[in-house]
Amino acid sequence: MKFIQDNIFLIAVAFVSGAMLVWPMMRRGGVGSAVNTLQATMMINKEDALILDVREPSEYNAGHILNARNIPLGELDKRVGELSKWKDKPIVVSCASGNRSGSAVGTLKQPGFNRAVHLAGGFGAWQQAGLPVGRG
Repeated sequence: MKFIQDNIFLIAVAFVSGAMLVWPMMRRGGVGSAVNTLQATMMINKEDALILDVREPSEYNAGHILNARNIPLGELDKRVGELSKWKDKPIVVSCASGNRSGSAVGTLKQPGFNRAVHLAGGFGAWQQAGLPVGRG
């Protein structure tokens, strides 16, 4: 008990750091809704998955996954109808680092896009893996 009293600040810091690590996974709907670059390429090649890039147009134009469709996260609610033909197909959602795409998957799952997943690490992970990118 004396240890806890003497080190309450360190214990609080450890607790807060752990919570910060777990929070993004909870916000994105858990680990199951994320795929890595290898899984994403398999989904693209074997299941003809749609790549949905939710970054802003300027980010998208600077570089994106080949054949990705760009709908910025702020417009996704209004434009989700444009994706209706992919409702029963896999959708891999990408952003810069994986944060916005996690939110986008939550938005897509509400109207029934149950096969939507987000790319862990986002476009940065895609580039780091040396996978093909497009510009413009």
